[in-house]
Amino acid sequence: MKLTISGYSTALFSTWYFIEELGLLFDAGDGIISNLLQKSRKIKSVFISHADRDHLTGLLQLNQLNARPAFPKIYYPKDARSIAAFETFSKSFDSQVKQTEWLPLEEGEEIEIKKDIIVRSVKNNHVPAPGSLAKSFGYLVQARKYKLKREYLQMPKNELINLRKERGDAFVTDEVRDNILAYSGDTPVENFSFWNNTEILIHECTFLSKKEIADNDSRRNKHSVLEDVLQAAAGINLQTLILGHFSSRYTNEEIDECINSCCKHYHIGFPIYRLLPGRYVHNVISTRPANHCV
Repeated sequence: MKLTISGYSTALFSTWYFIEELGLLFDAGDGIISNLLQKSRKIKSVFISHADRDHLTGLLQLNQLNARPAFPKIYYPKDARSIAAFETFSKSFDSQVKQTEWLPLEEGEEIEIKKDIIVRSVKNNHVPAPGSLAKSFGYLVQARKYKLKREYLQMPKNELINLRKERGDAFVTDEVRDNILAYSGDTPVENFSFWNNTEILIHECTFLSKKEIADNDSRRNKHSVLEDVLQAAAGINLQTLILGHFSSRYTNEEIDECINSCCKHYHIGFPIYRLLPGRYVHNVISTRPANHCV
């Protein structure tokens, strides 16, 4: 499936990704409306990864301009209480956005956003939370289709039609899912098995060096280091990787140099795109990959 992915992602300031063909928005930091303008009307489903303000504050204007009965639908981790509070504030601040649906998600819950297009929540450990609490998610987008079971492949057409009428389609077919897109949200490097066999992975890369992470500070939310992301990505089956959420402390040249160095070290042959700090990018995959030599 061809996807047009546009967005902005700079650590601390704003993150959001719009997938036009699916009417899908991952996270909702500032700048959605000012960049998408009327195209923001296409947003039908919003999946928020966690309650940090740089992933939320664009919702106010998005709703103010586009709220209508049952749209957009906003999904978020069920235990992210700040998002529920944000819903209350939003509806009291602007009465017309009361039409928007805010829907808390359980870990592993699946939402069908279009016919046979499913978004599944994947818990991560960006936000420290005890036990089974779910405060931070990534999301996996799957295309569902049905294939005839092997034992019926050689059955005559008339017999197959009759069998379908008698027993139903579910009796003669198996459900098959393709991972067309994944979004990590803010997260340490983990859960990469969930992203295996995915066409496009969008993953955060806040830091270029492990030296900049205080591992002993349990109060801080957890983020990823570029080398760890690329090492993990090299160990699964991906077609395309999009990196974002870089810290603005880095120059564009430092980011690209680090990407290319890691690609050589881990023998990465798939294209890697990046959203550099402070830049909105329309149709990311139409731009030149950072590892343009692949």
